[in-house]
Order: sequence, then structure tokens, then C-alpha cells
Amino acid sequence: MGMLFSELKQKDVINICNGKRLGRPFDLLLNEQACVEAILVPAQNGFLGLFRTEKEGLAIPWNHIRRIGDDVILVDMEPDA
Repeated sequence: MGMLFSELKQKDVINICNGKRLGRPFDLLLNEQACVEAILVPAQNGFLGLFRTEKEGLAIPWNHIRRIGDDVILVDMEPDA
């Protein structure tokens, strides 16, 4: 079953590598075929080595999302050393 973006943006994004909360999605990055490539969460200075977007957010690639639950989105992102 599908999910509306209004439902997705109410979920907290949690990094399962260190348990940190990354924020809530505020936008999606789509490719030319309108497939989701990444979710965008607000930038947190110096936290992860993810690429920044022009909207000052962190892009979490779709293939790093491990599970979308009722309240959270679990992602697998290695923090910078």
C-alpha cells in the first residue's frame, strides 16, 4: 500500500549506526523518471558526510533506507570519523 508524503514527513529519521535522530523529511529528490532517489532532512552542521542540497538539507539516498515504520524511518548511514 502507498504512503502520502504528508504522512512520510511526520516520521523521525533515525540512523541505526549510532541511534541519532536526523530530523524529519522536508522534501524528496526525484530522478528524471520521477522515482525517489533520496529523502531530504534539515542539515546538521558537521554530522554526516552526506551531500548538501541547495535547500541546505542532507540527502539520504533511498537505498540507505532500511525500514519505514509507523513513527520512524530507519536509515543505515556511517557517521564521519
